[in-house]
Amino acid sequence: MITISELGKTVGTTQLLSNVSMEFPTGKILGVIGPSGNGKTTLLLCLSGLLPFDRGSITIGVTSITAEESSLRSEKIWQFRRQSGIVFQHLHLFPHLTVLRNITEAPIHVNGKPKAVAETEALALLEKLGIGQHRNKYPEELSGGEQQRVAILRAIAMNPEVLLLDEPTSALDPIRSGDVRNLLQDFTATGHTVVIVSHSVRFLRGFADYLAFMGKSELIEMNRTQQLLENPQDERTREFLHLSEMN
Repeated sequence: MITISELGKTVGTTQLLSNVSMEFPTGKILGVIGPSGNGKTTLLLCLSGLLPFDRGSITIGVTSITAEESSLRSEKIWQFRRQSGIVFQHLHLFPHLTVLRNITEAPIHVNGKPKAVAETEALALLEKLGIGQHRNKYPEELSGGEQQRVAILRAIAMNPEVLLLDEPTSALDPIRSGDVRNLLQDFTATGHTVVIVSHSVRFLRGFADYLAFMGKSELIEMNRTQQLLENPQDERTREFLHLSEMN
């Protein structure tokens, strides 16, 4: 179970997250939707342990961190961070490493995986997303969509308990978006959890198990995907979904 309790984050006079509480089972896909600038990416950063928060707590499985603990450089925080992998909107691929080395570097040097095993697994992942032929290219030689797929595979290769994705299909065409959906469904089928921030309700429909709608840095409502899409309880959610269907 992943439990977020009364999470708050303020920078200066700007409230990025306000009293956000939610709970959902592991091994599922949670989609987070809502207008830009309403705390969705901040929520991912707090879940990853990369951004300290001011109030509340986060529990992933049996590991919990409080607001006070989130700002410490402690072994507990490192353990918390190791549970998750995050793919940012700005992909941060290593420009001096090939596609294959971008994916295998961390499994080899952080997880201690044998090089041959890491490369075999990475090549299998690359084939799943249709970019195996680019294994020896550098990021600058790839299109934006190809770079995006490499970033997702780099995170999955670390086998995190929770995979956090910020707009993972923004540079992908419908076919490649479908490939990513299939890959993430396979990933959760092995017990992993995926949290996706996306503006594309169409991408999340029939794919995410749960949807959470955020507005004004608050969690407005959360439900199983079909129930939230068919019967939203808040007027702000209804308006957002209506506008999403028009675009």
